[in-house]
Amino acid sequence: MISSLFRSSVAAFGVIAGLAVAAHASDLPSKKGTPPVPVVPAITWFDIAVNIKGQTDYNFRGISQTDRKPGFGAGAELQVYDNLFYAGIYGSSVDLATKPSAEVDFYGGIRPKFGDLAFDFGVMQYYYPREKQLIDFAGAYWTPKNTDYTEVYGKVSYTFAGSLTLGANVFYAWDWLGTGADGTYASVTAKYALPFLEGLSISGELGHYWLGRTNQAIWSTTPPTNLPDYTYWNAGVSYNWKNITADIRYHDTTLSKTECFGLTADPAGIYSGSGRSKWCGAAVIGTLSFDITASSVGIFAQK
Repeated sequence: MISSLFRSSVAAFGVIAGLAVAAHASDLPSKKGTPPVPVVPAITWFDIAVNIKGQTDYNFRGISQTDRKPGFGAGAELQVYDNLFYAGIYGSSVDLATKPSAEVDFYGGIRPKFGDLAFDFGVMQYYYPREKQLIDFAGAYWTPKNTDYTEVYGKVSYTFAGSLTLGANVFYAWDWLGTGADGTYASVTAKYALPFLEGLSISGELGHYWLGRTNQAIWSTTPPTNLPDYTYWNAGVSYNWKNITADIRYHDTTLSKTECFGLTADPAGIYSGSGRSKWCGAAVIGTLSFDITASSVGIFAQK
């Protein structure tokens, strides 16, 4: 009987001890812990992007702006609220018919983004300081007195799997180069990041320019006329290393040399009497650019 009582006591003690251990364990913190608080991405309220560029020829939509000679440019852009709003200025060396000291572009707009889908809507003012109307030895004038003009634009792009980006763009000017003709340029673009070397990519653009009718008395040599429409394309390869990008690209248009002269008033076509220009033909152009932002060097950076 004593043995039976002893066994019962041991069993009861075991049950009580087990309950006590379980109760104590329930007071211990879980190994999983409390769920982490989601981290809200920091917002860069202000930033400044700086770009410096050198190129063997400044080509704008298929037309040389530097008489087929090297060109240089630099600019700065203020970006607000993670680059949602922006405003900038960019200056380039040029060698044009009206002989301005430079091309200075003022621009601003908004860049909404929704994941891999990005938009860009803005306005650009092209300013050519100290230009002079081109007048030949016979007193005939070949250019407007002022070729400054304003352009509005819209862009959209989508990036697939972080490597392929496709885009579409539309630009519109109601007084193209001061001629009174309207100008609409639309293009599609593609860029693919090559998988075997980081920073290496191929890209291209296919666009078309629709140009309208000039005002009266723009040129004394011709009556008001319809400017020629044309197609432009480029394709090339670029390599980005840190803040430096090297690019080599082929450019071409459907413009004949005579049509090119009609759009540019290339002085070489005037003084030679040929009425032709080489500014719109095929060209292979190399570009080296440097880009940096203030936030990348600690200015405006989130802490």
